Amino acid sequence: MSFLDTLREWDNAATLADKNNFSEALRIFLSIEEPNSKIYFNIGCLHLLNQDLDDAEKAFDSSIRKDEHLAVAFFQRGITFYRKDRYEECLGDFRQAFKALRGNQMIDYKALGLRYKLHACDVLHNIALAEAQLGHWEKAHENLVKSLNYKTETKLNMIDKALESTLKHKLFKPVEFPTIVLFKPNKHYVAQLEEKDYLGKAKVVASVIPQDEFSGFAPLQPQVEGGPTDGPKEPEVLRALEGDPHTVLFEFVPETSDELAVVPGNIVFVLQKGDDNWASVLFNERRGLVPYNYLERMEISLASKKNEGVSAPPSRQPPTRPERKQVQPTDNSYIVKVRYTFNFAVCVAPGCPYDILIGKISKKLNFSSASITLSLTSEATEQNVINANTEMESVWRRAKARHITLWCNTKDQTDGEQQNQIQFVALHTYESSNPEDLNFQQGDTITLLSRINQDWLEGQCKGNTGIFPAPFVEELPVNGH
Repeated sequence: MSFLDTLREWDNAATLADKNNFSEALRIFLSIEEPNSKIYFNIGCLHLLNQDLDDAEKAFDSSIRKDEHLAVAFFQRGITFYRKDRYEECLGDFRQAFKALRGNQMIDYKALGLRYKLHACDVLHNIALAEAQLGHWEKAHENLVKSLNYKTETKLNMIDKALESTLKHKLFKPVEFPTIVLFKPNKHYVAQLEEKDYLGKAKVVASVIPQDEFSGFAPLQPQVEGGPTDGPKEPEVLRALEGDPHTVLFEFVPETSDELAVVPGNIVFVLQKGDDNWASVLFNERRGLVPYNYLERMEISLASKKNEGVSAPPSRQPPTRPERKQVQPTDNSYIVKVRYTFNFAVCVAPGCPYDILIGKISKKLNFSSASITLSLTSEATEQNVINANTEMESVWRRAKARHITLWCNTKDQTDGEQQNQIQFVALHTYESSNPEDLNFQQGDTITLLSRINQDWLEGQCKGNTGIFPAPFVEELPVNGH
């Protein structure tokens, strides 16, 4: 199923759900061949609405596999586990949802197509309820007290009632997700699904040629002898644009946030072509990567296109997607993939001691080594934690093909001071209709999460997370604003 077909079916299903036709909406969602994390989330919500808890759990599992940072998917799977009386798993998912909030009061999913705000105090409320179900009343009370730090005026009464219940060792109701709120596709993309004729058919009003029936943009002109002999000039608009214009030959569906979605017939401007057959292009004021063998260079001279119509996109099969260059180990070194709030990799020598490994990770995160906890699994238990006392040979034996995955958690310093974070100030306002982008206003402060490439960064601003163009911001001095 093509990218456009997926958008069309997604939009149809979301429209049916708005009309309360949930069974037909679910049928369409399930017919989509390669759902993304948001579509899987919608499927899980509709199964949950029908009380099909096993199917809902599977759908939320798939949503999280597609996007391990989607806090609201962890929240919904936690609700599913709660209804199945699996309170330990429920507690784990609510904790993951709170971790994905990254210390923010809430996440507004409106920019991603979901009209819902996930509040930290609601997540802590459900963590407390799961602890209460397990008989951990003191921990339940602690989490509710903690939620007061993230409260809003509308949430205060709910937290107070829950605190009263824990003092009496009585259960309280969970905070649940709205039943009919689903992710919707980007409106800009949906608007482009159907072709529109904005110009209509031209009509000749006046012409210097008798019985002129020309229906283009200008009437036929009489030939004047001795007129200018210079050939046609390049269009000013094309010469003013940055990069070399290329026509897209095949549909390309991005797999990472630094790639761009294009369809046959689009015109992109190639800024740079790499040795790995990927091109950095400009399309609709956005920069990203597209396989260069999906493109064909355009001749922008009018003379070369004289009397030629617009050719239809080729019908042959698209070429194989080129491999992206990745970090490769040098000599016999090891690649350590670190799972944090975002993923990154470091390269170390064979048998690398703990202090060198933690030093590289500390430098990457800009956190002190003492505030970082490494583990072999997502659960940082006593058996899985890696520290200065760990026998590192046993760690490196777990590597496969010189690659190993570790999990990383950070904690605040004991003196209460915040760790140094790389921050930027917005030089210009950036607003985009693309759901993965981070919108901000001039003067806003943005915290850096990762550097995608030289042109695009991932950051956090006012509780929202997304990518944004590097030229729009300027790095602040450490501890400066």
